[in-house]
Amino acid sequence: MIRSIKKIYRLQWLALALLLGQATVFAQVKLPKLISNGMVLQHSQNLKLWGWAAPSEKVSLLFNGKSYTAKANATGEWIINLPSQKAGGPFTMTFSASNKVEVSNILFGDVWLCSGQSNMELAMNRLLDTYPEEANAKNDNIRQFLVPDVYNFKAKQPDVNSGNWASVSPTTIADFSGVAYFFAKAVYQKHHIPIGIINASLGGSPAQAWISEGSLKKFPEYFDQMQSMKDDKLIAKIEQEDKQASAAWYGELNKKDEGLKKGWKTAAFDDSGWNEMKVPGYWADTQIGNVNGAVWFRKTINVPQGMTGLEAKLQLGRIVDADSVYVNDVFVGTTSYQYPPRDYKIAAGVLKAGKNTIAVRIINNAGKGGFILDKPYKITAGKEIIDLQGLWKFKTGVVMQPLKSQTFIRWKSGGLFNAMIAPLQNYAIKGALWYQGESNTGKPTEYSDLMKTLIADWRAGWKQEFPFIYVQLPGYMEEKQEPTDTNWAVMREQQSKIITVPNTAMAVALDLGEWNDIHPVNKKDVGERLALQAEKLVYGNTKVVASGPSVKAIRKESNKIIVSFNDIGSGLMAKGDNTLHYFAIAGADEKYVWATAVIKNNEVVVYSDLITNPVFIKYAWADNPAKANLYNKEGLPAAPFKSKL
Repeated sequence: MIRSIKKIYRLQWLALALLLGQATVFAQVKLPKLISNGMVLQHSQNLKLWGWAAPSEKVSLLFNGKSYTAKANATGEWIINLPSQKAGGPFTMTFSASNKVEVSNILFGDVWLCSGQSNMELAMNRLLDTYPEEANAKNDNIRQFLVPDVYNFKAKQPDVNSGNWASVSPTTIADFSGVAYFFAKAVYQKHHIPIGIINASLGGSPAQAWISEGSLKKFPEYFDQMQSMKDDKLIAKIEQEDKQASAAWYGELNKKDEGLKKGWKTAAFDDSGWNEMKVPGYWADTQIGNVNGAVWFRKTINVPQGMTGLEAKLQLGRIVDADSVYVNDVFVGTTSYQYPPRDYKIAAGVLKAGKNTIAVRIINNAGKGGFILDKPYKITAGKEIIDLQGLWKFKTGVVMQPLKSQTFIRWKSGGLFNAMIAPLQNYAIKGALWYQGESNTGKPTEYSDLMKTLIADWRAGWKQEFPFIYVQLPGYMEEKQEPTDTNWAVMREQQSKIITVPNTAMAVALDLGEWNDIHPVNKKDVGERLALQAEKLVYGNTKVVASGPSVKAIRKESNKIIVSFNDIGSGLMAKGDNTLHYFAIAGADEKYVWATAVIKNNEVVVYSDLITNPVFIKYAWADNPAKANLYNKEGLPAAPFKSKL
């Protein structure tokens, strides 16, 4: 009996100790992920430093010889207000409650929120072939915090799931957003103050995913979508159905693929009876037609002695959709979706003098499969290059019905705001950079309203009317031979309308695109054009020419339309030659024809013998107006436009 009583007491004391231990853990001061070693805080602004502790607990901050205190509220949240600080560092902060947390290597500088979809997200690891000099970049005064890609439809998260601050170095540069890095580098070189990048971006995301629930009420379709996504069972059902459909499709494909059964990847396989196709290109344009499934390609090449014994680089441009590649029976790489460049290493010793075989298995689950045009297709070893363009042997391994389109939950309305923006909003920023729009081109006419709402929404959350600088979409897709009306042109018009919001600016990137790649690699000019806009809008350099020409006024004289422009800098010019391209005019019937356009007295005079009474005019109004060449002499392109007199 006594033993039983003692045992009960021991259990009670153990339970009490556990409870006290839990209380002690709960009482410990905790900081958000942003407030961590290496952080960059906004200089010359009053700051909020925040975190969690026990309810009503006193929290103190020791910084630069001074002490600051706050008392946690009933739920344990606290905020310490730090007075404005000059740019510089490094500094250390010590937060104390029942424990101490030290945050070191702190800089004060300018903090820029960089958000949007894949062209903001695109990291330097995809760009180092284009900018090899950046591989060894080192600058402790440029730092990035990479916000993890997470969604939450139910509530604003109090903190991001993970993340840390990293400065530019050869070991970290690959993870930096290319656009944000080149922007930060340009600003730093001009102003020599630390630059902090908060990279909160996600490929494929539409604007509505980045707007709060309250602001989405203006858009019933997107508000209702967010409400539906609060149902965990619905999300689980969608994800399960997508997973099962994908697993069944790929399972059947792999089971039926003749190439896997018969060893089409091996160098010894006899492909003499196979048809031939020109690479790059699409097999939809061959005798097999626009089929989906697995299609195999093989090519025999002659390798000179000088390329053997060296590590080689195999470039297969871009492939739609997924590929697995073998060289002389050795697997050298795979990519699961169409957008990344196919740059694979061939280990030293794999290539041999004389005949070598490359085998590529392509899996295409919808649309046209094949090799994207105007991309590099070659093997490089030392100074030797083998061109891989031309005829390849090819054969269908299995034909499949298209895979049902997947549901991308993370792109649904409001989810990214709650998980990737809301947790940041106590952290003071200098401004925001935005590169997004491709995912809204299906319904472009609503984009201006969405973005004006987003800007107001974010500013309200930060309680700060910060500058908002964004990129207008570059050229993309095949160039049309006749004047057309396209979603991408309408989207750029919508983007131009956002400038009416105070304290905003737009960087025109019309000439920085690639017709065959929605992810153009020229991110340096994009970043530097954003920096130019910041130089004028944010840093007060009113003399800098930050923009290309934009329409000021349009008038008609006889059968001619005369356009005057803002932001002409030191004058207008036709880049590349003396002839302006991509101006079109129309009469009242809106049937556009290409027009003659000439620069006269820093205005553009536009006319056509086919239109005696012009009523409409447009410039660079297309998906990809590659020949559009109206610039100012500072080298910045004119913004596209469409207007009625």
